[in-house]
Formats: sequence, C-alpha cells, structure tokens
Amino acid sequence: MANKIYAFLGPHMSGKSTMVSQLMSMGIHYIPTVTTRVFDDRYAYKRRIYQTVKSNDYEREKFIVNNTYQAHSYGLRKSDVLEAYQRHKISVTIMHDVAGIKQLTKFMNQDLVSIFLMIDDEVFVDRLLRTGCSNDEIRYYVETAEETGEFEHWRDVDFVVKNTSTARVALEQILSIMGLVTLIPQSDFDNLVK
Repeated sequence: MANKIYAFLGPHMSGKSTMVSQLMSMGIHYIPTVTTRVFDDRYAYKRRIYQTVKSNDYEREKFIVNNTYQAHSYGLRKSDVLEAYQRHKISVTIMHDVAGIKQLTKFMNQDLVSIFLMIDDEVFVDRLLRTGCSNDEIRYYVETAEETGEFEHWRDVDFVVKNTSTARVALEQILSIMGLVTLIPQSDFDNLVK
C-alpha cells in the first residue's frame, strides 16, 4: 500500500479540527496547517492543530498549499508534506478551500484522498451558538460561507462524511475510508453481539 495523505475540507464548524484531533490521539500523523490567524479562547483547542506565525514569518516559508480564508493565510509547508509522505503510511491534514485540494493534488496525485465534512445549516448555526458567537458573528460566518460556496465543495472531493450527529459516527466513517476498519469472521461477530 502506498503512503496516503487524507485532506479534510468542510465549512467552518464542520468538525475538521475535531476529527484531526481524534485521529492524532490514535497515533495518526498530522501535517500541520500554518496560519496567520491567532485563535481566541473560544477556539483554544485549535492551537494544538494550527501553527500560528506572524505574517512576516509566513511570507518566508515555502508552501505547497498557500491560501487565504477569512482574511488569514493558511498553508502546508513543502518540507512537512514531503516528510509525511516519505515517513508515514497515513497522514492527515486540513484544507480550507477547493483551491488547496487542487494545489496538493498536483503534488500528490493519486496518493491524496480528500474528505468533505458535511453539515447542514441548523448544525452550523447551533455549533456557532455553542462557541459563544454573537448574532453579528453568526451572520458574518453564514454570509462568508454563502459567498465562498463552502457548502458546495463536496462536489470536488473523493468522499463525503455527513457530520451532523456525534463525532464518533463521523470518525467511524472516516476510519473506514482510511482502511483502518477490519472485517472479522462471522463467527467472531456473532460472539461479540451475543
């Protein structure tokens, strides 16, 4: 089996950071996303996923993927991607738009698998409310998602995982896509469910 990189794409609040965090806790290698965004306390958990750098430092980096999303730069360092591909059978990373997937596809070709985390409007707004967003912030995120077509990027990926239930349900689907779920003989299954 060739080394694979699984890139997660989805609208804001779709669970990209949550899924990557859970996969990392299982020992799966993560290719860090470098960004100029500084995460406030509401999104403190993202500080573990993203590497925040100053704009000047960001501009000096060599990126394979380099995009702007909501006025912040996001990128994948060429050295990080090469190291991941050479040293790890499976790596995961986060993308913020289809352009990032296309940039990485040119570099990785068939060894890149893209997964879109799909949520509906109700889940989107509910998750924003749970993080303490104001009505103005919610309006901004909804308008930005509509303008950028974030909810339509599922058309440009290899797999779609609906993440409107529990994180566990989505994670199980992702593990299956990654080939990390093994079928067991029927007799073993029968014993498990007795």
